[in-house]
Amino acid sequence: MTLDLTGITSKAAIHQLFKEQLGFEDWYGPSWDAFWDSIIAIVEMPPVLTLTNWEEFARCCPRDMQILRQVIQDYEVEMAPKRIVLG
Repeated sequence: MTLDLTGITSKAAIHQLFKEQLGFEDWYGPSWDAFWDSIIAIVEMPPVLTLTNWEEFARCCPRDMQILRQVIQDYEVEMAPKRIVLG
């Protein structure tokens, strides 16, 4: 599965995209803890989730991009062979 992050320039926008495209619960809010809980235990994630055109998000939200990179690393350890990759 591929998610295109073109035009995503805020933490709220990336979390809304995740909620809509990955089928997160209605209670899901814009938090990295909620994202982690959702991808680990609540939704069935695809074998590989590729995030494309992420550079604008990284430029606009460097702290959140750093957190996302850490989540990606932790996810690979916790959920192997499933992966989230930056494409």
